[in-house]
Amino acid sequence: MSNKLLRIKKGQDRRIRSGHPWVFSNEIDNALTPLKSFQPGEEAIVETHDGKPLGKAYVNPHSLIAARIFSKNINDELNEIWLKKHIATALSLRARLFAKPFYRLVYSETDNLPGLVIDRFANDLVVQINTAGMDSKQEQIANALLAVLPETRSILLRNDSKIRVQEGLTTYVKPLYGLPPEEVELEENGILFTAPLGKGQKTGWFYDHRMNRARLANYVDNCSVLDVFSYLGGFGIQAARFGATAVDCIDSSRSACDFILRNAKLNQVEDKVNVICDDAFDALKALSQAGKSYDVIVLDPPAFVKKAKDHKEGLLAYQRINELAIKLLVPGGILVSCSCSMQVSMQEMLEIMQRVAYRTQSQLQLLERGHQGPDHPVHILIGETDYLKTIFIKKVV
Repeated sequence: MSNKLLRIKKGQDRRIRSGHPWVFSNEIDNALTPLKSFQPGEEAIVETHDGKPLGKAYVNPHSLIAARIFSKNINDELNEIWLKKHIATALSLRARLFAKPFYRLVYSETDNLPGLVIDRFANDLVVQINTAGMDSKQEQIANALLAVLPETRSILLRNDSKIRVQEGLTTYVKPLYGLPPEEVELEENGILFTAPLGKGQKTGWFYDHRMNRARLANYVDNCSVLDVFSYLGGFGIQAARFGATAVDCIDSSRSACDFILRNAKLNQVEDKVNVICDDAFDALKALSQAGKSYDVIVLDPPAFVKKAKDHKEGLLAYQRINELAIKLLVPGGILVSCSCSMQVSMQEMLEIMQRVAYRTQSQLQLLERGHQGPDHPVHILIGETDYLKTIFIKKVV
């Protein structure tokens, strides 16, 4: 067990004492406990300026978040026993929520497993490790997963996120256990999809929108639908199954467009689904010029605001894409507008729609607000974990 200490400066421990697990580099007393004395991933006891213990953390001297507390008990270690316990706890929540084994199994700090993300596709798992502390525990993670889920067939490491670069880690994709398939079949809201594991976006599928896609069923029956930034057709295919008469899906990736067509055929709605493989902004402008209109439009763009410095430009991008969509909506039509930018608040989304209403001379009603699903729980003290916003807007005129 590590007895190495990490001392917090006087007056800098209030947030940590409240239960927030992050320790920033400028909060550390480098004179007494220099960060440079730690190896990336090394464990330490975090304590106040006067020596009172705050918890056990792993440290990365090269990261702005220099330490992540994983337990308030200073005797705990981030080992296989710890991992097994918290993975099992995470599993019990998901098993309670969902009848089928398709969900985000572990969501980092919110499941007391900082830096670890795991998506489950029945007996195939996709693991993303984003911190040096967790990266050093790959073998233990695999063993813990196999102990909790002995039916596991494969574990794929999708360690290719940009966050790893900030932690001083290399990026790669490789098997951690077994022979991961190139593709998996999953079920969401009773509808089947095929998703690529190693070559898809993030972990292959976005489970976070499950509840928002289910909510779509209230709006699309006997309607024409446009699904923008469709990826594998998550919204569009479900809209077709929920009774939409015609669905256009837009995505700039040729591979994603091919999967949309395959997923339409898988669900026997290929006669309803059309794919537009183009840049979303260009495609929306072309549809408008062609005189097209839709009863329902879904906008699920990538994060336009990835860093604080991108905030102003990103908000303008959200405004532009929503303006284009509103112009394509028929009077009485529904816009489902999403943002996965953690830097953009729900209030800012509503302010964007106020500007859109003014600029397009439209009267808009807010019908519902959506959120990430409960397999992506929010850590009540970490605003960054509350990232997904969805609003259901009616264009009155």
